[in-house]
Amino acid sequence: LGSVAGKADGVAIVSVFAPVSERQELEAAEVVKRELGDIDVSLSYEIGSVGLLERENATVLNAALAGVARHVAEALTDALEGHGIGATTFFAQNDGALMAMDYAVRYPVLTIGSGPANSIRGAAYLTGARDALVADIGGTSTDVGVLVSGFPRESAQDATIGGIETNFRMPDLVTIALGGGSVVSGPRSEVAVGPQSVGYQLTQEGLVFGGSTPTLTDAAVASGRADLGDVGRTAAHRDVLAEAIRRSDAMLADAIDRVKTSREDRPLIAVGGGSILVPDQLAGVSEIHRPDHFDVANAIGAAIASVSGDVDRIFHLGSGGRQAAIEEASDEARERAVRAGADADHVEIVEIEEVPLAYLTNPAVRIRVKAAGPLRC
Repeated sequence: LGSVAGKADGVAIVSVFAPVSERQELEAAEVVKRELGDIDVSLSYEIGSVGLLERENATVLNAALAGVARHVAEALTDALEGHGIGATTFFAQNDGALMAMDYAVRYPVLTIGSGPANSIRGAAYLTGARDALVADIGGTSTDVGVLVSGFPRESAQDATIGGIETNFRMPDLVTIALGGGSVVSGPRSEVAVGPQSVGYQLTQEGLVFGGSTPTLTDAAVASGRADLGDVGRTAAHRDVLAEAIRRSDAMLADAIDRVKTSREDRPLIAVGGGSILVPDQLAGVSEIHRPDHFDVANAIGAAIASVSGDVDRIFHLGSGGRQAAIEEASDEARERAVRAGADADHVEIVEIEEVPLAYLTNPAVRIRVKAAGPLRC
């Protein structure tokens, strides 16, 4: 450790059996702090779950981001103070909840994917729905997720970040290159939708706004789904735009089919500025909800979010049996929620999942628990 003193920005500590016992990682962290002083230390048992290589990758990624997160947090604090804003700052997590600034600095990977998670929570608030599909359509891409009991459904698969397999918590999403600014190109027989997008320059580049680039927003206007700009400017491209909107519908229906876990039609909530692209009827969808203020669902989701804490570990079933293990996991989840900024008096367990592990000498079970509560005043 002495050879990296003053050179390392952060340290990632990974123990093979950390999902079973965190003791070795905690002891290693004490050694690192003693030798290297005040340095960011990421422990794998707090970040990833079962799966050594993926948990190691997740922990290394967290350690690499910690310094950047600290810099961003300090810059944001300085900017707010410079404008006379003394409010407590929270960051959005990728499970649709919030966390205190110091918690975000310690676990920056938990902010990855927080944008779509906010939109899913906002969709729930705007419609009052607890279980539904949600399509968050922006200018460049569409995220399709699942609302379960008021929260985004967590992915059961490993998350690939920059081509690296990790296993920290992520919302279960299907993302496609489809948005209001997606460029429409080619003749009618070979129309291509995206992945190029004019993005925030839509109001300068789009046909209906006086530009020269056909986009999906132009297609929505030409088809009558939206009333924006000058529809007459789409006349020369009408056939191509009609084919583009058909392909857009097929892409969205395919994304919905991929995120569903059953053949039954499900209700869909369309949010985001690009949700004008969604038709009145769509394959795999029983009904489509278009709430008021759909374009700011993301901000609403962040504003109304609670604070959460999660545990995903393997517990040996001792003399107390299954119930004792669940209580231990629940207590740890509550503690993490409080550390993240939740009011300790109002934290509740919102989700419990247990998976018995077979073929072991001593009975064991993998327990995942989520606790959530309102912000601590």
